[in-house]
Amino acid sequence: MVGLEKEGEKKPVPSIKPDPDDIAALIYTSGTTGDPKGVLLTHGGFTSNSHAGRKMYPELENIIGVSLSILPWAHSYGLTAELYTMIYLGGSIGIMGSVKTLAADLAKVKPNWLIAVPRVFNKIYDGLWSKMNETGGLPKKLFVMGVQSAKKRRELAEKGKSDLITNLKFKIADKIVFKKIRNGLGGRLMGSMTASAMVNPEIAHFFFDVGIPLYDCYGLSETSPAITMNSSVDYKLGTVGKPIEKVRVVIDKSLGDEKLGDGEIVVYGPNVMKGYHNKPEQTREVMTVDGGLRTGDRGRLDEDGFLHLTGRIKEQFKLENGKYVFPSSLEEDICLVPYVENAMIYGEGRAYNICLVVPDFLVLEKYARKNNLPSDPEKLVEMEEIKDFISGEIVKSLEGKYGGYEIPKKFVYLTEGFSLENGMLTQTMKVKRRVVLEKYQKNIEEQYKK
Repeated sequence: MVGLEKEGEKKPVPSIKPDPDDIAALIYTSGTTGDPKGVLLTHGGFTSNSHAGRKMYPELENIIGVSLSILPWAHSYGLTAELYTMIYLGGSIGIMGSVKTLAADLAKVKPNWLIAVPRVFNKIYDGLWSKMNETGGLPKKLFVMGVQSAKKRRELAEKGKSDLITNLKFKIADKIVFKKIRNGLGGRLMGSMTASAMVNPEIAHFFFDVGIPLYDCYGLSETSPAITMNSSVDYKLGTVGKPIEKVRVVIDKSLGDEKLGDGEIVVYGPNVMKGYHNKPEQTREVMTVDGGLRTGDRGRLDEDGFLHLTGRIKEQFKLENGKYVFPSSLEEDICLVPYVENAMIYGEGRAYNICLVVPDFLVLEKYARKNNLPSDPEKLVEMEEIKDFISGEIVKSLEGKYGGYEIPKKFVYLTEGFSLENGMLTQTMKVKRRVVLEKYQKNIEEQYKK
């Protein structure tokens, strides 16, 4: 290294200082519903985004930041929110080995901040409940007491009230149970910024109560990526936060529901892309004449300026009866069922929805052992008993929350998971619908014929 530096000193080259408007990166969209497109992002877009996000978490300025990298830096979310921001703050980043080593990696790295997606915390939450249900006895009673007392404590606080017994129960559970959860995640985690989907409110409240707040944010590859953020100093659960510094959000209500008061989210600011590489027609489709970006997502701004997401225009479809279905919200809730690893809803132009299900075979294996069933994945998904059981759990989890027309009537069970390796997941763990459909369209059609 010293020799290389000496050679470099002989022929000094002046540093290049780019203009804010210069192209910094060409990042391809995830291609969840169509062909990937090369997004042209600028130096000014990245830096304004990183600075704006950092300012929303002032506590990070006063600590030696440590993060565990879960998301790839080839994606704008990991690149801006984690790599650029942590470098600016003088922090350090550990690299996750794989999803399977996440628990061990958290214990080793002991991060005090995480840039993540909701699915990470969904799995942790499901794992905790599965462990408690399996263990039973006093540990489960203390866990349930903690969850219930935390909920009551929170509800009383919202009314400006407090209760001695509730506070005592929470204090006991926090010391005995919640502390163990925090230690299991490294013991220093102050919170996490999550994006790519909304955190389920029940799960968000749980982690807030445990002492690890999850802050929902919203963005796109085309916006470098942040548009809105919840933050430690200003948040509202159930929303994706307020527009970040220098970014303006407009709701085009001509593409919304009058009853909901929503519409297409249009974004203005230095974070907006220059366009799609060598795709002028596709660029014109999403860019307004005054420089705004049509996101393809539906939402509404409330009286406090927080953005509520109501659906994805680019993913929504109509059933045969003319009713709209927003599959992503259904899928997120289905994935909260402990026996489900992943799911995809299909039903465009059909009489009803069908759900492709990837079972969580690690959880299912325990169920199979307890019920003297074969543990081989291929044999398990062929068993009507298993399919009926998981289908029933899925339907039960959706009833009362969704209309009857939205709840899937039939299910296709898969032995191969959705992954980055087989091209069925994006880098932020979203399902690539087009790729999955190409592989399983025949299986879906067979179900509609029955």
